[in-house]
Amino acid sequence: MEKYKHLVQYYETDKMGVTHHSNYIRWMEEARVAFLKNIGWDFSKLESLGIISPVVNVECQYKLSTYFEDEVFIDVTVEEFKGVKLILKYEMTNDAGKVVATAKSVHCFMDENGRPIRIERQYPDFYKAIIDNCPSQL
Repeated sequence: MEKYKHLVQYYETDKMGVTHHSNYIRWMEEARVAFLKNIGWDFSKLESLGIISPVVNVECQYKLSTYFEDEVFIDVTVEEFKGVKLILKYEMTNDAGKVVATAKSVHCFMDENGRPIRIERQYPDFYKAIIDNCPSQL
């Protein structure tokens, strides 16, 4: 899958010119949205079916600083998916290929009333799209 590219904006940096740490979490969401779109299940499609996908947990390890106008490439991979909980891994690199951050986000799937959805049973095409993008060890 193609890496998501984010160009660091001026407003994302602090007075020292370093990207504020909270922005990496926002970039993860941008990359997750792009990942879902790339597998044919963009957010508008999910929402039209009444599927919501809240974040249950997020973690990020910062390795190197990024600065205004840096290009950050985000590789999104499925770490685990068993139909209810989806764990995504993110590796963020700069244009020199050095890792600037690694991260994970955990999501569940619910209907509009907040009831859990078993994706494999209720939306088998969506389940297959995610499974088809899982590493072979799943």
